[in-house]
Amino acid sequence: MNNIKQPSLDWLEDPQVFRVNRIDAHSDHWFYEKMNELKLDDDMPLKQNLNGSWRFSYSENPSLRLKDFYKEDFDISGFDYIEVPGHIQLQGYDKCQYINTMYPWEGHDELRPPHISKTYNPVGSYVTFFNIKDELKNKQTFISFQGVETAFYVWVNGEFVGYSEDTFTPSEFDITSYLKEGENKLAVEVYKRSSSSWIEDQDFWRFSGIFRDVYLYAIPETHINDISVKTDLSEDFTNAKLNATLKMIGNENVKIKAYLEDALGNKVVEATDIPFNNKLNFSLDVEKVKLWSAEEPNLYELYIFVEKSDSTLVEVVKQKVGFRHFEMKDKVMHLNGKRIVFKGVNRHEFSARRGRSITKEDMLWDIKFMKQHNINAVRTSHYPNQSLWYRLCDEYGIYLIDETNLESHGSWQKMGQCEPSWNVPGNLPEWQAVVLDRATSMLERDKNHPSVIIWSCGNESYAGEDIFQMSEYFRKTDPSRLVHYEGVFWNREYEKISDMESRMYAKAFEIEEYLNNDPQKPYISCEYMHSMGNSTGGMMKYTELEDKYLMYQGGFIWDYGDQALYRKLPNGEETLSYGGDFTDRPSDYNFSGNGLIYANREVSPKAQEVKYLYQNVKLFPDKNGVTIKNQNLFINVDKFNLYYKVEKEGSLLKEGIAKVSVHAGEEKYFELPFGDYNCSEELVYTVSLILSEDTLWAAKGYEIAFGQKVYERKETAKTTPTSTLKVVHGDVNIGIHGKDFKVIFSKQEGGIVSLRYSGKEFITRTPKTYYWRATTDNDRGNKHEFKCAQWLSASICQKYVDFSMEEQADKVVLHYTYELPTIPTTNVKVDYEVSADNSIKVNVAYKGLEGLPLLPVLGMNFRLLSEFNSFSWYGMGPDENYIDRAEGAKLGIYSSTPLKNLSKYLVPQECGNRIDTRWVAIKNEKGEGLKFSYEKLPFEFSVLPYNNMELENALHQEDLPPVNFTNVNIIGKQMGVGGDDSWGAPVLSEYCIDSNKDLEYSFVISNI
Repeated sequence: MNNIKQPSLDWLEDPQVFRVNRIDAHSDHWFYEKMNELKLDDDMPLKQNLNGSWRFSYSENPSLRLKDFYKEDFDISGFDYIEVPGHIQLQGYDKCQYINTMYPWEGHDELRPPHISKTYNPVGSYVTFFNIKDELKNKQTFISFQGVETAFYVWVNGEFVGYSEDTFTPSEFDITSYLKEGENKLAVEVYKRSSSSWIEDQDFWRFSGIFRDVYLYAIPETHINDISVKTDLSEDFTNAKLNATLKMIGNENVKIKAYLEDALGNKVVEATDIPFNNKLNFSLDVEKVKLWSAEEPNLYELYIFVEKSDSTLVEVVKQKVGFRHFEMKDKVMHLNGKRIVFKGVNRHEFSARRGRSITKEDMLWDIKFMKQHNINAVRTSHYPNQSLWYRLCDEYGIYLIDETNLESHGSWQKMGQCEPSWNVPGNLPEWQAVVLDRATSMLERDKNHPSVIIWSCGNESYAGEDIFQMSEYFRKTDPSRLVHYEGVFWNREYEKISDMESRMYAKAFEIEEYLNNDPQKPYISCEYMHSMGNSTGGMMKYTELEDKYLMYQGGFIWDYGDQALYRKLPNGEETLSYGGDFTDRPSDYNFSGNGLIYANREVSPKAQEVKYLYQNVKLFPDKNGVTIKNQNLFINVDKFNLYYKVEKEGSLLKEGIAKVSVHAGEEKYFELPFGDYNCSEELVYTVSLILSEDTLWAAKGYEIAFGQKVYERKETAKTTPTSTLKVVHGDVNIGIHGKDFKVIFSKQEGGIVSLRYSGKEFITRTPKTYYWRATTDNDRGNKHEFKCAQWLSASICQKYVDFSMEEQADKVVLHYTYELPTIPTTNVKVDYEVSADNSIKVNVAYKGLEGLPLLPVLGMNFRLLSEFNSFSWYGMGPDENYIDRAEGAKLGIYSSTPLKNLSKYLVPQECGNRIDTRWVAIKNEKGEGLKFSYEKLPFEFSVLPYNNMELENALHQEDLPPVNFTNVNIIGKQMGVGGDDSWGAPVLSEYCIDSNKDLEYSFVISNI
């Protein structure tokens, strides 16, 4: 709809009205009038930024709004101030609401598409004033809104300009005729809900407002309005042809020329005297082209000049160009002739302080993190991102699935069940135009970014004719890319929508079933490894498929970062909060906490696993050298340095750096001068690939891949203590005394009640075995607590039933038996062997029994005073790891504190574990402390400021009590954390503990 002079509120409920007077979408290129402006990039002089502090009035619904606020003479002195860009809900108005699949009005209003509530539809009335800067005067001028949620009307100097929907692509209007000399008034009326709300039902916080940049731009008298760049490669990928199509506005009495520069500023090829017309084409041939990929993101710069007949410059445009070819070949996706594997994440634009109004600094942090963690692909879930993100992905090297702003999850899936009786857009003709408009806006803006290799038709909107037409639009308009859509899984009638088989949260075995049964399309997991809370376990089951099946081409973890917002507590402190914390209802609470990073951009322990499993280079060391398997598609490992070292139980014996050459796709073995070591101690051989020079995303020496081989220690004869022990028998207690050592066992309490070294007491309560862990988000999602609740009771209510002891000169052995209130009843025996060398060997033996549920954990808790606030260990690290999430951990000596070891998951839960531990030492500031060492087999452990029950009872980090103790948990075995999904998938069976079987472990307590 164009040339409309009067706005109407009826548009808000009409899916066929989504743009009024809005100009057509176009490429996001930069343009200038002078050559010396080229280095300004986005700060081009023909652009005028309108971001800043605007005047603002809030109304809960349209009937309460100030209807005439846009008029030039309207008094806005009573208006508040608000920052643009930014969300209304994060600046003191309305309330923040997080919800996943259901529509946010569920339980408040009975609505069906396209209708919206009349009583609750927050309205933001924005006003700002501006003077046109000199560079824009007397030129055709446009206003650009890069992102407004959800629908908005625009006025300039009291005149209606236009209306637009589509939260995540630019809305631009020609305002030339509305401008005047001096001060101009811009008024914008933003509605939280419109008919578009039915197709913007993404799993995210429901905000509104002007949350991306607003600016003016003017164009020269003759202007390149749109550029479309396509690259064709020769069959051997050595030469290329650049094909450019330009759409022009303005005077025809001009000439066009162009040239291409490489990354060093060398002119590669040029074209002169390109004939002018309103839509013109030209080509440039490039020899010995440097191709673009995530591994080598080679970019060229295309300069296009518009000149008058006397060669006076009218306009110069610059556009980054990446030469690459993406295709489906033999049912496998190929980039530049090589099979591609996506090592990806889904990424919402999100900041804990600014919501989806993220900054350049946020984006730079994100892309550096991704490159550092071997992530090569991002799905822009579930909407087009800011333009800057695409430029960064071009520059740094990230593959993108660019996703249309479309999700209508709540219209077809209710409480997890597929029920599409009133699905939108479906086959409804009145919704087709708005769907296609969103696709067009995304494609036209992003088409020149080499990082974009797949167009996505949106997310979780079922399937129907409307989305099919979108897919056909993508194919017809841009055959250089493929089309993705997962929703056909739910409606196979529209199989042709997607060029690839894409599923969410299919188990690894289900993927194999597909791949083993004559698949017609390659497979990607557009969402997998639901990383909610303590999760991402079993990921190797998916990455193993990459080498096993050509048609398995990777996946995208859900998701990149937690979506949580800072909230101020009554005591003035800030905390990260989730859905429901803002009295928002309905809500899906902490279901937005699925990130590899926390919402404040601190790295979670899960990232350690992802970095390793996404390595492009696999390293397999042994005592003499290393096998290197280079799974990069294009680059040789000689771009990096090979760092190697050998350690003896944590102590460095030798290290060095080597240079090796292994071409992409090759595997080679190299001898390394580790040295020969004839010793009984454990030897650890580690080989790492590190950066040989600084990059955009990490400094020289940064490790991008590693491999490790452990040679276990040989058994040696144990020495017999020369000292003796004194045993003191009491009616209740038994004391055992050694040199500077005293331990008291209670026959009444069933264990140690006092442990002193050099007079220092270490025990606050009798150490107890436990069988229950603080449930993880995945545990709660699969009803683990219901199925395994007996073990919670067993941990709290176990009964001490028997005691016996044996004495020798150099040792005393005490036997305790505990009965567990399980059905049927089972027992655990704990033996303490006190040696004359002042050590205590502890042996824990669980008696397996048929009919009991899976055992979550078998461990023993030692509660020390909080003064013991640091610990070190020799085991797997540095970050938290579990039996199903330890591929990325290294054996070594590490240190931390109980508080740092508490992972900041949105809901407190089991955390801080380390497997394969040889010893852990806990000490205070004076260096006093205890050491727990393995006796036969390595154990697991955690050191935390809270016990399992305190973690279990807290819904937020701030709900945890003040720190009074240090809890040392020495664990024989703990089940994995899982991660296939967070609403039903169990931990894989090989990472569970069979309660039918006996289980035993031992460790030794000693003084530091």
